[in-house]
Amino acid sequence: METIGTSASIAQTRRKTCLPIALLTLLLLVSIVVATGLGPVSIRPAVTARIVFEHLSGASAVAGAQDNIVWLIRLPRVLLGALVGATLAVAGMVLQAATGNRLADPHLLGVSSGASVGAVAATLWIGAALGPFTLSALAFAGALAATSLVIALGARGRRLDSQRLLLSGIAVSFVMMACANLLLYLGDQRAAASVLFWMLGGLGLASWDMLGVPGSFAAGGLLLLVGRRRELNALMSGDIVATTLGVNVARIRGELFAVSSLLTAAMVAVSGTIGFVGLVAPHVCRRLVGADHNRLLPASALFGAIMLIWADVAARMLVAPDELPIGVITALLGGAFFVAIMQVRR
Repeated sequence: METIGTSASIAQTRRKTCLPIALLTLLLLVSIVVATGLGPVSIRPAVTARIVFEHLSGASAVAGAQDNIVWLIRLPRVLLGALVGATLAVAGMVLQAATGNRLADPHLLGVSSGASVGAVAATLWIGAALGPFTLSALAFAGALAATSLVIALGARGRRLDSQRLLLSGIAVSFVMMACANLLLYLGDQRAAASVLFWMLGGLGLASWDMLGVPGSFAAGGLLLLVGRRRELNALMSGDIVATTLGVNVARIRGELFAVSSLLTAAMVAVSGTIGFVGLVAPHVCRRLVGADHNRLLPASALFGAIMLIWADVAARMLVAPDELPIGVITALLGGAFFVAIMQVRR
């Protein structure tokens, strides 16, 4: 009888946790369709869905203004927003597990700022010295350098102190942004204007050709993290518990930092600096599915994608026909969320 009761309890728990993930998946699909139809020219969701289905099925779609708006302009932008949001949310979740600090975020820990320095250097100073991957390579180098500096400053002996790590990340973020601003000031002022808008975050340059490289990085990083779910759960319990469970804490933590830096850099290279998605999404999803990374990882990715899709809609429509940098929208949301967390903890 006890076994039967335990099995029923496990099944009930699985239903409770699978339901939010299923709802988030449905909400993401609806968000993609609805957001694609929103803009100066409004297109009904049914029409949007029909156009997308015709292209995906290979049916002979009737070329027209609505078809071009949906397939060539808005859908790549919405999909890029979903990709960037999902990846940044997962990167934030990884950093929170690796540092043991639930306030960790690629933006707060200086990873995004470091990637911005590399990207600005590539755009204004180096050019395409390494071919089409110059921007991504230098953005990754900057993110990795910032991460290494934060770890060096935040370590106390051989142990990472979560509070020192957060403060070190904020300090490194300020330094990296100062370096990026200096490069902007010394560079070509005509190019600097466009780079400055890019640094504030935006998806306006989205196209089908842009989705391949960040999509490949995101898929590879997510597959690696799926295989590290046990280690992520162990690290959230503390270094001593993780070591007891047979986890090589130093190696796994270094690997997680490298993966989060790579994911952040790949997204910064195509969307600019977009902060706080990695802070908000994991916190909300822990309320929905709990702290187990078997469920938290897909839930964070889905919620981050939904969050950035609608942040981009707000950026496009609040001051239409002009467009706000999407980083402004996420900073407002993230700042308010950060204050709310501090008030609750106090």
